[in-house]
Amino acid sequence: MPSALRRVTRALLSVSDKAGLVDFARALSAHGVELVSTGGTHKALREAGLDVRDVSDLTGFPEMMDGRVKTLHPGVHGGLLGVRANPEHQAAMLAHGIVPVDLLVVNLYPFEATVAANRPYDDCIENIDIGGPAMIRAAAKNHGDVAVVVDSTDYASVLDELSAHDGSVSLELRKRLAQKAYARTAAYDAAISNWFARELAEDTPPFRALGGTLAEVMRYGENPHQAAAFYRTPDLRVGVATARQVQGKQLSYNNINDTDAAYEAVAEFVPERSAAVVIVKHANPCGVAEGTSLRDAYEKALACDPVSAFGGIVAMNRPLDAEAARAITEIFTEVIIAPDASEEAIAIVAAKKNLRLLLAGGLPDPRAEGLTLRTVAGGFLAQNRDNAVVEAMDLKVVTKRAPSDRELDDLRFAFRVAKHVKSNAIVYARDGATVGIGAGQMSRVDSSRIAAWKAAEAAKAAGLSETLAKGSVVASDAFFPFADGLLAAAEAGATAVIQPGGSMRDDEVIRAADEAGLAMVFTGYRHFRH
Repeated sequence: MPSALRRVTRALLSVSDKAGLVDFARALSAHGVELVSTGGTHKALREAGLDVRDVSDLTGFPEMMDGRVKTLHPGVHGGLLGVRANPEHQAAMLAHGIVPVDLLVVNLYPFEATVAANRPYDDCIENIDIGGPAMIRAAAKNHGDVAVVVDSTDYASVLDELSAHDGSVSLELRKRLAQKAYARTAAYDAAISNWFARELAEDTPPFRALGGTLAEVMRYGENPHQAAAFYRTPDLRVGVATARQVQGKQLSYNNINDTDAAYEAVAEFVPERSAAVVIVKHANPCGVAEGTSLRDAYEKALACDPVSAFGGIVAMNRPLDAEAARAITEIFTEVIIAPDASEEAIAIVAAKKNLRLLLAGGLPDPRAEGLTLRTVAGGFLAQNRDNAVVEAMDLKVVTKRAPSDRELDDLRFAFRVAKHVKSNAIVYARDGATVGIGAGQMSRVDSSRIAAWKAAEAAKAAGLSETLAKGSVVASDAFFPFADGLLAAAEAGATAVIQPGGSMRDDEVIRAADEAGLAMVFTGYRHFRH
């Protein structure tokens, strides 16, 4: 059994990110720890006036091959892996002049940052660290004798223990550091393997690795009895993961999930063309609209389902302005997310101290490639993102009547929204705004009826005598397997339909549309979202 306390007499430091390095090394030296280092780390410590040995003193070899080979040597790995209580290990170290290393401090070449900066292929390859992960894994395996630090936030914990234990660190700390070390190398290798897969256009590699960095521990998950945390992946896309929280209480698990759904949906609308607002509740849009201003778009989106909007998430495709902020804060809202915000808008939102305001610095790219993941018992499903956009689709008119220009604009709008509604999804829209949304039903006809009912309820809430569905268009995320769902839309007052097509009964559905006087177009693309 490893000793509970292990004295640190020698530390090997080799870091790419040198933040906090000099102060940490100086504190180690004050505890009587001998410092050994490599390359740029050695230079930085020397320039700070610290007494530090070069790693070549341990190996007997200089760094070579542009620094690719410097620590891959028994003089280093023997010092990390040698079990202090094993006589054979000790004899081998003595025979070969290998000195023990009690503390390893390594952070890796910035591969993830290099990829994120869209650097050339060769630059990415050069930023794949080899010696670093090898040393980390060796030290972590031998945590009974060696402490390994891969994160500068752990410098303080090490120094605290050295002070508390007269120059020693505890087994508990060494175990925690070892766990983090293996997680770091796993995440690092995951980033490299996934980058290679993208470079090779390999959608289904035989091994799929995942890695992330803890961003925040949640108060709880979907429900209070579930523990949860938020992790950021190396290939950060603009959105919730990059957003700066200006104010408000901590985001919950459900807040993050719903805010992501809202911001991905609003990114479908080009800000140069129009202002757009999406209101989301329980990961489903309950109101979406384009307008001449954010306030105009918000009021149109709110009119679609003012009941569900209470306590919802509001996302917009333009910087939040004062007029929109005043309108949004008139009812209880959980989160507002926007690319940016004016100082006046920020001040208005500040009056609602619990309202979270997130500024993402940009919009997600709906055409961007990437992965979506879902866990199942004993595994996970991975697929490419649904990055199909209606602007790139060749819409095929399949009915006797073609849609008018106004109907065609609304059909495209409705299909953009349907992409972000849980299946089965039916979306009624008119004049650049949703007027009824049916989501997540087991039958498409039920979704169609619910959407029609929502349109009628929205009209009542607005004091209108006629359903908002009258004169609207309808989008379906998948084909109509029977004509009943389409006929429900016609009965509600819809005049045009957009759907993927591809059903065995397409001819039957087209005939029903013709008989009802509907215009219908096929997209050839399905937008299931489960």
